Amino acid sequence: MTDMRAVSQSLSPGGDRDSGTYWYGDEPADRRVRSKAVLEALRVYRAAELAMRRRTRESMSMGENELLVLRYLLREPGRKVRPGELTRYLGLSTASTTAILDRLERSRHVTRTANPDDRRSIFIQATDRAHAEVRQTLGNMHDRMLAAVIDMSAEESEVVVRFLHRMSDAVDGVAVDAGPSASP
Repeated sequence: MTDMRAVSQSLSPGGDRDSGTYWYGDEPADRRVRSKAVLEALRVYRAAELAMRRRTRESMSMGENELLVLRYLLREPGRKVRPGELTRYLGLSTASTTAILDRLERSRHVTRTANPDDRRSIFIQATDRAHAEVRQTLGNMHDRMLAAVIDMSAEESEVVVRFLHRMSDAVDGVAVDAGPSASP
């Protein structure tokens, strides 16, 4: 695996005086090298994140969608969430969402309560047990992630946020761009 810190240091602003990039660091070839280094660092991070998510699922004995539901519910504790909202968030059928909620209710991670204004509908809420288990499982990881970015300047943070939004837009468009081209 590439040591991304070494690559990053070699691509510091201003270029390397000895390599000839000091004055000409913006040549297309240099920009491609920097772009590849950024994308490789992103791939390394993504692989680490996927491995962490797998370990979390195994630790909590849950699937990906169960964790997504808990994350959604815990993002705004106390907010009343209807099953249909979770169905739209997950992009699943109502039957699949119901099965997920059944499993989470059996494991005591969520509760279903009747809507006092409309007894035909229900609200889903994460339990105190879910809060505690997520904090125990993910608390240290979140602390380490915060420590990794806490000392960034406002400018550095803005650059990273803009970059991540551009990358999100780029990958969100993949399904639209996928498939054979209409032109010969």
